[in-house]
Amino acid sequence: MGSGQVTDWQGKHVTVAGLGVSGVPAAKALHGLGAKVTVVNDGDDARAREQAAELESLGVTVRLGDGATLPDGTELIVTAPGWKPDKPLFAAADAAGVPVWGDVELAWRLRKPGAADWLAVTGTNGKTTTVQMLASILEAAGLRTAAVGNIGVSLLDAVLGDEEYDVLAVELSSYQLHWAPSLRAHSAAVLNLAPDHLDWHGSMEAYARDKGRVYEGNRVACVYNAADKATEDLVREADVEEGCRAVGFTLGTPGPSQLGVVEDLLVDRAFVENRHKNAQELAEVSDVKPAAPHNIANALAAAALARAYGVPASAVRDGLRNFTPDAHRIAHVADVDGVAWVDDSKATNTHAAQASLAAYDSVVWIAGGLAKGATFDELVAASAKRLRGAVLIGRDRALIREALARHAPEVPVVDLERTDTGAMLQAVREARRLARPGDTVLLAPACASMDMFANYNKRGDAFAQAVRELGA
Repeated sequence: MGSGQVTDWQGKHVTVAGLGVSGVPAAKALHGLGAKVTVVNDGDDARAREQAAELESLGVTVRLGDGATLPDGTELIVTAPGWKPDKPLFAAADAAGVPVWGDVELAWRLRKPGAADWLAVTGTNGKTTTVQMLASILEAAGLRTAAVGNIGVSLLDAVLGDEEYDVLAVELSSYQLHWAPSLRAHSAAVLNLAPDHLDWHGSMEAYARDKGRVYEGNRVACVYNAADKATEDLVREADVEEGCRAVGFTLGTPGPSQLGVVEDLLVDRAFVENRHKNAQELAEVSDVKPAAPHNIANALAAAALARAYGVPASAVRDGLRNFTPDAHRIAHVADVDGVAWVDDSKATNTHAAQASLAAYDSVVWIAGGLAKGATFDELVAASAKRLRGAVLIGRDRALIREALARHAPEVPVVDLERTDTGAMLQAVREARRLARPGDTVLLAPACASMDMFANYNKRGDAFAQAVRELGA
């Protein structure tokens, strides 16, 4: 498979694995390039049938309810990122010598000559916020850009569309990186590494290895988290272009080749003349919204990538000031009787919840849901001194209750069995009973939402609605 000119694709037999947000655009793009496309999909529900009908009307073959068999004549598989590497389809492809790409790999191969550079961001938590901050900074510098990848605009649309970009801010998940062997970013950041998706990757080592792929072939900067040694180790192991630099970010005072915080300023000691003596002021801490510690870290990572691309300091400040975070990310809902109510429903794993809890001194914590194989001892031990009380909801709440009993036995715990739509309102009422003026009631579930809610957005909406009813 060559660089992706139409001649490469004419008549090629390509199998797209999975419908959904990446499969449908991939099938359409490949069909438009002249490939003979077959889509295979495990599920056969109403949504899948609807998507299949749309693709079949274009002339794409779709096989629903059969994602295991390799269609005859397949020369390439393009997979949805969520498909696990141990699927029978991939074993069959391996046996037949058929390459497997993800949608990111496909987009990378289909770039036009002279296409936009990619500034890539991965990590267990903070990816979306960092990429959006980065896009805001690049825009403030007058560059044509978009936040793409695991969020916003589909990478395929960005690469194949008529809009011309100077540089793309690209969010990449560990799944996407696993299936993107030839991706080579201008510069990239791994924000942090904590156990997540281990059921998919099989081990922490495999998960870290896939995250570390983002550094392969970087040209200018590999940005790492100075507080997370695992990210720096990945930089050391990466095969980068000659002259590419390791650039750290820290919430402390930065050393040479780092960005960090001095008093109430974000400063750069990496992309300056004589970095051993000089520092460049980029922005004030108050320019970061919200100015929680982990969000300042996100801002520093975004700034490092923008500076690697040559963006002036003033654009970092303006971009951070212009940025508004998405809903359900440490969003302040209301103050009721001297208690602050904060929705961080996006904290779907222990690492995110720990960062969220660290932003407040005295917390009534609403937590629980689907644990996805996680354990909670480390999170509870690190946060115990901040906890005024805990209200537990969802299927795997017992795991959190047991960790609280081990590491914070004096913290009062309310364990809610109910899982109906009224459960969140009851959780909010119980949290109000435990809270005192000056406390923060924080929804930071440390778990996925799908046991009770369609997604983390719906969970956050239910929390905010319950808080509003309380206030009324």
